[in-house]
Formats: sequence, structure tokens, C-alpha cells
Amino acid sequence: MKEQSRIVEQKDLFPLAFEKMSGAGNDFVIIDHRQKKISLAEQPEFARRICRRKFSVGADGLILLEEAENVDFQWQFYNADGSVAEMCGNGARCAARFAYQAGMVGKKMRFQTLSGIIEAEVLEDEATVSLRMTPPRDCQLDRTLVLDGREMVVAFINTGVPHAVIFVDEKDIPVKEWGREVRHHPMFGPAGTNANFIRLLENGELHVRTYERGVEDETMACGTGAVASAIIAALLGRVASPVQVLTSGGERLRIVFDLYAGTVQNVFLQGPARRIYEGYLTAESLL
Repeated sequence: MKEQSRIVEQKDLFPLAFEKMSGAGNDFVIIDHRQKKISLAEQPEFARRICRRKFSVGADGLILLEEAENVDFQWQFYNADGSVAEMCGNGARCAARFAYQAGMVGKKMRFQTLSGIIEAEVLEDEATVSLRMTPPRDCQLDRTLVLDGREMVVAFINTGVPHAVIFVDEKDIPVKEWGREVRHHPMFGPAGTNANFIRLLENGELHVRTYERGVEDETMACGTGAVASAIIAALLGRVASPVQVLTSGGERLRIVFDLYAGTVQNVFLQGPARRIYEGYLTAESLL
């Protein structure tokens, strides 16, 4: 509560300009933070309060864009619960478009995340962004665990953040309950994992539903989860690049990659990054 009071009492902080953006239904509060006003120690609490739905702006995450050496910019990224995420595909597309619209960069850019340097390009319609992702790692295809009394095969891969991937046959499954169990399973401890439940559709698309660590619920889309699902499905021989992913929110993400003898390279994620509204935060947004 002391952190909250310090932020609220910081007279030169408010009103604070922000933009609300959505990447395929994954929504974010984005702030140009090149002139740093929120200390690193205060940022997790700030994120928790700003991301509250109904009491504040409400979002799946907070993104602060800052200056950096050797790249165009860097970000501080926080989940809705204030936890730090190494990477977020949908958030990265939104950050790229925000930086371009703000005149910080041209249509092509490089920016620093905790998972590494991301290359991004704002495409011709300016509402679609393509990302070159960091190389996936720690892939395992043959883990098993029991969900709802059923033994299921679980794959695991890190596409910037950790993801478990489970193929399911049913359209309607308890994503929140199963996802929470997978997310906290000792197999993925101590940090936990995101959980993706995927179906291969008749048209060759993947339908992906994701329980996101840090949001602690199913989200309308997860970019790194879509990438993880596409790569795992390809490694299992069920799809081939490029892969179309249908998200929970009904949007589509396109994942392109090269697959050589079980090794995945040159991974790109393409999808929408929409500007929803601009506004100014007041101190009361943190109460």
C-alpha cells in the first residue's frame, strides 16, 4: 500500500498518457516511458492496479516502452498480476505498432525483451505486424500427465516463455480448470507454464485455447502460445508451415517457420495489432 501511495502522491506523473491496444483479443495498456516516471520498484504494483477490470483501465498486461542502446527501444512488460513475462507475441505486435505510430521508429525495428531481441515490421495496412521470434528451445514431445482422470500426452517448448501443448478432440473443455492444473503442475515447477489445448480442424487450421500464466485465466489469444502450438503440431507431422491458428476470440494468427530434421528456425508470427483508444490516467485509476 505504501507503493500505491507513493505513485498516487507523485504530482508530476498525472495525467499520464496511455493507449489501449488489442492483439487478436489480448489487450494491453501501453505507455511511452522514454522519460521514465514510474520507478522499476513501483512498476509491478502499478501494473496490477491499472490492469484491474471494472476498477481501472483493465487489460491482460502493461507495456512500458523505453530507450535502449544498440536497438530501437526496450520494453518493460508486466502481466495483469504484476509478474514479469520474458516475452508476449501479441503484446510485441502492439508495442511495435505503437512505437511506429508514435514516431519512435520506422516500419522495421528491433527491440529488446527479456527473451532476446525481437525484429518487427509494420505491414502495409499498418494494422498488421510481423515478428521474427527468438529461436524456440527446450522442446520435449512425450511427457504425460493425468487430467480429469485421463492420461494425456503433453509436449513442452519455450517460445520466449514456457508452453505446454496438449491435443484434444473436444471443442468444449474446461480450459480454466485444466489450464490451472497444468500451469501449477510440479512437472513445470518452479516457474510454472502456460497451457495450450489445441484441435486440428478439417480445413487444416489449428484451434488454440490458452490458459496464460500471470493472467491466470483463458485469454482470447496468446501469440507465443500460437507459435508453440504450431511448432509442436509440425514436429508431430500434423501440419506444415505456414500454419493458420484460430484463437479463442475468433481472430487468426499466421505462423511461418523452417523445419530441418527436427530443428525449427526462422520463426515469424503475423497478426493484427489494433489501436482501441487513447486516454489519460489520473491518480484515481490506482485507487
